[in-house]
Amino acid sequence: MKKTISLVATITTLLFSTIGLVRPQQTVKADDLPVVCLGSSLTNSQRSGTLSTLSDPLNGASYQTISITGADLVKYLNPSGSNFTTNSGVWSSAMIQKTAQGSGINVRILDYQGRNNITTITANQYKNAAVTAGIADANIYVTSAVPIDGSGALAGVYAAYSKTGENLNQSQVNAAQDEMGTLSKITKENKDKDGYSDAQLNNAVAGAKQEMGKVGNNISDSQIRDIVNNQININHLGDTINNNQKQQIINVLIEIRNSGALKDNKFKEQAGAVSANIKKNAKNIFDKINTQENRNWLERMWDNVTNFFSHLFSGAIVINF
Repeated sequence: MKKTISLVATITTLLFSTIGLVRPQQTVKADDLPVVCLGSSLTNSQRSGTLSTLSDPLNGASYQTISITGADLVKYLNPSGSNFTTNSGVWSSAMIQKTAQGSGINVRILDYQGRNNITTITANQYKNAAVTAGIADANIYVTSAVPIDGSGALAGVYAAYSKTGENLNQSQVNAAQDEMGTLSKITKENKDKDGYSDAQLNNAVAGAKQEMGKVGNNISDSQIRDIVNNQININHLGDTINNNQKQQIINVLIEIRNSGALKDNKFKEQAGAVSANIKKNAKNIFDKINTQENRNWLERMWDNVTNFFSHLFSGAIVINF
């Protein structure tokens, strides 16, 4: 009898252990599913086409859908200076998919029925804005059924975060929107200029963020200015970015610091991942500007700057020429 009871107990233990191991693999939390955000102004046909466009990269995997309305634009974008109303139309749409920790942010602008209808904002500008807003480790896809500048597309991503329990700091969202507008304006002003590309500008900004993250939230305005100057030189933009544009970049990065973004220990990592992503996707541009001669000189110069910041309070500054 004792052997029978012992056998039953053993089988029961194994059964519950097996259930405990299998159950987590069979359960998919709703918060972990990709979120497709659809503009509320889309017609039924446009909604169907947009849903198909945004869900296609998922290859049949499950996702959840939310609708983005004028009220969402008012909530997330008006504090940064926009003038939306609850009756404002919303066409640009997005999908956000969580990725592995440390993978960074990747953005793709998807053609809608063979046409890119996001007329102004670039994928790199979206990446930098997402980092500033506090988004981490995600694939973001953006599209629109009608031609539109794309400045409101991230409102859907902000709303998706909120509705899945990951609220964002509104001050960081404001800074992100200002950053996106500033970088978009600078790229427009330098369009078709020799020696300029949107990839170089956004890599300079991502690199500046990474360096700011190394210094921390107490970084001074003058340190930010020095970092911007060096990133502009590193990315060979000294002949195209004028002083006014440079000051705009500095102002945005000061706003980012003031938003509290640097308090997040993921900020530096995410900015670094975006920089690496930009250089990978624009390898032809960076291979041309990063010759061995240029790299050696710039690396020595940047080593001097980082050495200065690292030893600023230690009294052991070493300058190498």
